[in-house]
Amino acid sequence: MALPLRGLRVIDLTQDFAGPFCTMILSDLGAEVIKVERPGSGDETRAWGPPFVKGLSYYFRSLNRGKRSITLDLKTSAAQKVIRQLVQDSDILVESFRPGTLSRYNLDYPKLRRVNKALVYCSISGFGQTGPYRDRPGYDIVAFAMSGIMSTTGEEGRPSIRVSIPAADIAAGHYASTAILACLSRRLVTGRGDYIDISLYDSIVSWLSYLATYYFATGKEPKRMGSAHPSIVPYQVFNCKDRELIIAVGNDQQFQRLCRSLELERLSQERRFSTNPERVQNREQLVSILSRRLKGQNAAHWNRLLNRNGVPSAPVYKIADVIKDPQVKHRRLFKKARSGILEMTSPIKFLKRENSFSSPPPTLGQDTIQVLRELGYSKRAIHRVTGRRAS
Repeated sequence: MALPLRGLRVIDLTQDFAGPFCTMILSDLGAEVIKVERPGSGDETRAWGPPFVKGLSYYFRSLNRGKRSITLDLKTSAAQKVIRQLVQDSDILVESFRPGTLSRYNLDYPKLRRVNKALVYCSISGFGQTGPYRDRPGYDIVAFAMSGIMSTTGEEGRPSIRVSIPAADIAAGHYASTAILACLSRRLVTGRGDYIDISLYDSIVSWLSYLATYYFATGKEPKRMGSAHPSIVPYQVFNCKDRELIIAVGNDQQFQRLCRSLELERLSQERRFSTNPERVQNREQLVSILSRRLKGQNAAHWNRLLNRNGVPSAPVYKIADVIKDPQVKHRRLFKKARSGILEMTSPIKFLKRENSFSSPPPTLGQDTIQVLRELGYSKRAIHRVTGRRAS
């Protein structure tokens, strides 16, 4: 059974995280992705290390499985001609240049639409194609800092912290892939492509979700609460005898089951803890009581007991724990690559197709000559464009 995007081609003019994450999703869904990189250096994440595995940085490896790599200097007319030729028979173009850059190379949407009216063209940038911040450079941490989320991350009285993965990049990459798929769906009816403007800043601001509505409702800034939840108690990490355990009680019935599991039935009968609004009001007293009880046993003991009794809980895993987890193994979220190390697979599952491991991330420019041959370039023309001699 073919993957759903098999037969579609993506021209990938992106680097760093958000754009490559978007195009990796499209590759996982079956699209052919041709990654266009700078000659000599390529995507700057190729240098983001150590560690390096067989010459490729761990960072680059995490974002570029299943792609082909060609090297072109887009400042040259010869390279621009190659892109236009590729676009004639492509479905999607994703780019992450500073706004306005590709118009100087005659590769902006209005010009490429003349080549292929069905092209879905997606621009990903720090702050978007319009607005007062349009020309600012923007990495993930910049957007995250300005989103309002970072001010609520960490513990009260301590500095703001970033989360350990690039949340703004991931948000933008997901929104971009979703919008691209929506445009492809509409293209089936209209025959026309579209232009998509995605920014890291827009994307991460949209993740404010209930933090924004809390501010709208109260006029108060949400506090930093570590792992705790502002509106649900208990819903946080607790220290057990040996390690940390998350307990997530989402309703009063679960709280009653928690109390029975901990042999603290009296708590669920006390008015100050009987409903969630009461528990939020009396958070400190309740958390103190639960903390004392939970420290008496190992996390594994409590986790088995709570899950058996229908109380959501989980140990705080390290990555080594994730890899060994039986659910993760069953879902085959990691597979051993040809490099000999484990690499992640797509989390998207289909009913009648097992996730096969896609081709490894490409070395810089490994497919340049082959792609140019597919476009009909002669050996002499390939040398003229690339400076490399085709065998």
